[in-house]
This record gives sequence, C-alpha cells and structure tokens, in this order.
Amino acid sequence: MKQNLRILLLGSGGREAAMAWKILQSPRTEKLFVAPGNAGTADHNVSLDPMDFDAVEQFVEQNSVDMVVVGPEQPLVAGIADRFAGSGVKVIGPEAKGAMLEGSKEFAKEFMFSHGIPTARFMTVTTDTVDEGYNFLESLKPPYVLKADGLAAGKGVIILQSLADAKDTLADMLEGMFGQASSTVVIEEFLSGIECSVFVATDGEEYRILPVAKDYKRIGEGDTGPNTGGMGAVSPVPFADGEFMDRVERSIVQPTLEGLRADGIPYSGFLFIGLMNVDGYPMVIEYNVRMGDPETEVVMPRIKSDLVDIFEGIADKTLALKKLETDPRACVTVMTVSGGYPDAYEKGKEISGIEKAEGEECILFHAGTRADQLGRVLTSGGRVLACSAFGADISEAAGKALRGAEAIEFEGKYFRRDISADLK
Repeated sequence: MKQNLRILLLGSGGREAAMAWKILQSPRTEKLFVAPGNAGTADHNVSLDPMDFDAVEQFVEQNSVDMVVVGPEQPLVAGIADRFAGSGVKVIGPEAKGAMLEGSKEFAKEFMFSHGIPTARFMTVTTDTVDEGYNFLESLKPPYVLKADGLAAGKGVIILQSLADAKDTLADMLEGMFGQASSTVVIEEFLSGIECSVFVATDGEEYRILPVAKDYKRIGEGDTGPNTGGMGAVSPVPFADGEFMDRVERSIVQPTLEGLRADGIPYSGFLFIGLMNVDGYPMVIEYNVRMGDPETEVVMPRIKSDLVDIFEGIADKTLALKKLETDPRACVTVMTVSGGYPDAYEKGKEISGIEKAEGEECILFHAGTRADQLGRVLTSGGRVLACSAFGADISEAAGKALRGAEAIEFEGKYFRRDISADLK
C-alpha cells in the first residue's frame, strides 16, 4: 500500500468542492488536482475536461496520479473507469456497465423489478408504443410522472397533474424535448411520501452506509415552483431511524448489490439511492452512481473517518477493514443561487461577504464560481455557494447556515429560508 497518494478529482461543483475539502484533510493526500474545479478549489485546479478521456489519461501518466475520483455521472456513464481498468490507477466510480443504473431509467427499473427491489409501477415508451403509453397513463391516478430514459442534467423528470398535460408532454419528450435522452420515456406511478437520499460506499462485496441526507429540489419555499439541482440539504434525517434504515438495508441495499453480482455487473464506488418513505416503508425512486449534490455538502462534514482511506478500501476491495465514524451533530446546507435560476440567469456577478459568512460558523463550498485575473470571485453558474453549518440539532444548524447565506452578497442572490423547516 502506497502511503501517500496523488489524487485527481474530476468535476467543478459543490459536490467536488466538498470532496476536495475532505480529501485535503487526509494525511494520505500527497497532492490533489481538481479538474476543472472552481474558485473554491483554485489552488488545486487544472484545465482539463473530465469528458476528454485521452487528455485525462495523459495527465494521469504525466503527473504520476495514483487515484482518480469521479464526481459527476457523465464520465462514469461514458466509461472513464473502463479506460483505466488494469492500469494500476485506482478509480473511484463504477465501470460503464454498472453506471447504466443512472445512465438509463429503463435499465434501472427493469433491474429493480427483476431483483424484487420495491419501486413504483412503470412502463417504458417509445414513439412506436406511444398509444400504449397513453393507455398506461389512463390507468394511473394523478399526478403523473414522466422520466427521460437518458441523462438530462437532472431536468428529465416531469410531474404533471392533468392527464391531458401528461399525454401532451409525453409526446413532446418523445419528439426531442431533452434531445436523445428522451427518445425513450419511462412513465411511473406516483409515490406519495417524503424523500431521502441514502449513500452507499461499496467495493463490490462489502459496503458502508454513509450519513443519510434529505435535499430540497424546488426553487420556492414550501416546496413550490420548478425543480432545481438542489436548494439545500439536511443530515441526519429524523424519520430515517434504526427501524427504517434496517428496512432500507434488507430490502434495498443488500438486494441491489447481490443483484449486480448475480447479473455479472462489477460495481465499486458510490451508490446513491433516492428513496421515498411510504408509510414507513422505503421505495426506490432512482439510482445514481455517484454522490449527490447538494447532499455531499452535508454528508462530507459528518464523516469523521479518513475519506482517502475509505476510497482506497473501495478501490482495493478492502472496505471490510475500514471503519466509518460519523459526527453525531446535525448539518444543514443552504444554497445561494443566481437570480432567475433554474431558468435563464446572468453570470459574472462579483461575490463578496465570503469571509463574513465563514465567520458565522459556516463551511462554504463553492459551486458555480470562478476567479478572474484580478482575484475577484464571480458567479459562473445557477447554484453559486453552499453554506453548510453544524448544530447540536437541525434547528441550530439551519440558523447558522441561513446567517451564512445572508452574509453572502452578489447581484440577484436568492436562497430558500425554509430548508429543514419540515423536519424540526
């Protein structure tokens, strides 16, 4: 085992900023590169496109990189882990075959049904079977859930209240609303309950369940308005108690990992299970094959163990030897976003108040930011800065995170003030 590792982290959002923050705390980290990163990781950024596998491979060779940590899903679905198979480079993330759990909603739903994993009824529709799709919609009660089969940057799920709107939207999706991603559409039965996110680290055999989180997707307070990439997150989740998590482990985590092995699908890295708590029973909404965002911004602070050591357990299939220690305190993240998000918004707004926010006991994770030649920090995305804070309970953590969000200043800034209010 090499004692100190040179690590390349791929990605540029709040998730990667939180992972970089945790990686840099490890005495095992000799050198960290972040590609392409953001203003919060500026000291470690390299100009590299995570989807340019030739360039990534060349960088790894030229810089003696020992480990590649893949933040976003697109490189995993495209096969970046396969590119390094047999090279000796440790890749944290599944190969393309396993990444299909996120890359195709149809694949994931068929997998769940074949392995008895609790999930909603569904039907897969193409232009050739659209009439059957209309009939299936008619058999369901509103609201109606339509999902683009492929990756759609987190925007491929539409929930509609009227049958007429559902039929019209199904036709629009099949005709290219999300490009190739919606050439196949999954219609799902709507599940009523409260969501949470369960994160599993696995080496393919052994697994560790990370701190559970809940995120808030809607732009407006009271969970109103369109979906976003995530407006905030909370960990722990009060309803995800011992009994509920025992059910999650027995009915979902273990059957998923056993199903992957039975199907001959090698899988190591993170598995993100989006769940719905339906009257105390967990049902799977979707799988993701990486950590979530903004959940990572509350999960990483609560991990007390050495993250790089856990990564090595994943890559070397020695996770059984690794301990996962969790901070018992609550953590809440409030995301500051650009005005107009998730629709059109302007970039390049100067950000101030960062030091003041950190003075409110916040950990700031940059998301959509960049540094200019004058050293100023500017907005460069819809979600700009994540303000995470600890507290003895959720209410105290939320208060600190909100004060941090209030201290941040940039033109058009918006944030939700009710993150975690439903859990107090």
